Amino acid sequence: MSARRSRRAQPASRPEELVVAALALQTAAGRRILIGITGKPGAGKSTVAERLVAELGERAVLVPMDGFHFPQATLVQLGRRDRMGAPDTFDVDAYAALLARLRAPGAATAPGFDRVSEEAFADAIAIPAKADIVVTEGNYLLTGTGGWEAVRSLLDAAWYVDLDDDVRLERLIARHEAYGKSHEAATAWANGPDAANAALIASTRDLADLVFANK
Repeated sequence: MSARRSRRAQPASRPEELVVAALALQTAAGRRILIGITGKPGAGKSTVAERLVAELGERAVLVPMDGFHFPQATLVQLGRRDRMGAPDTFDVDAYAALLARLRAPGAATAPGFDRVSEEAFADAIAIPAKADIVVTEGNYLLTGTGGWEAVRSLLDAAWYVDLDDDVRLERLIARHEAYGKSHEAATAWANGPDAANAALIASTRDLADLVFANK
C-alpha cells in the first residue's frame, strides 16, 4: 500500500458516518481489515475509536498504539523521558509487527497502557478470531519516517480526527490534570512536548483517507 492518497480525503462529521465507512471497507475487502485513527494530542482519537468499536459490536476490536510506549526505565536510559510521547519513545517495530500479524485471521493479544503509572503491560487486549475489523489509534500512523512508514503500509484506511485547537488544548490540559499533573505542569507539557508532536501530526493530515471533524 502507498502512503500517498490517490484522492481527496473524504470528510465526515457524524459518528455514524464512520460506522458506515468501516462496514463498507470490510465488505469490499472480504477479510479482516485494519483501520487507523490519528490526530493531534487531545483531538479525541481514543473517544472516537472507542465509540466506533462499540457501535460495530463484537466484530470489532480496539488496539491503541499506547501499548507500545517504551518502559520508563528505557526512556530514562535513552535520555528521552522529558519528551515521552514523541515518535522515538515508542517501539514502532513491535507495533508494526503486531499489525502485520493482525492482518491475518486468528486470535491474538496486544499490550495495554496504564496512564497513571505511564507503563505498558503485556497481553492486556484480546483480539478474537471472529473480529474482522481492527481499529488502532495513535499519533503517528501517517508519519513517513523513523519506522512509522511501515505502519501506514499495513493499514487498509487511515482516518484523521480534527478538533478546534483551543478546545483541543483545553481538553488536553484537563486530561493531564486528571492523571496527576498540576495545572502548571499540565499546561507546560501541553504547550511543550505535546505541541511539538502536534505540529508533526498536523503535517500528515493531507495523507488521510478520511478527515473527521470532531466536536
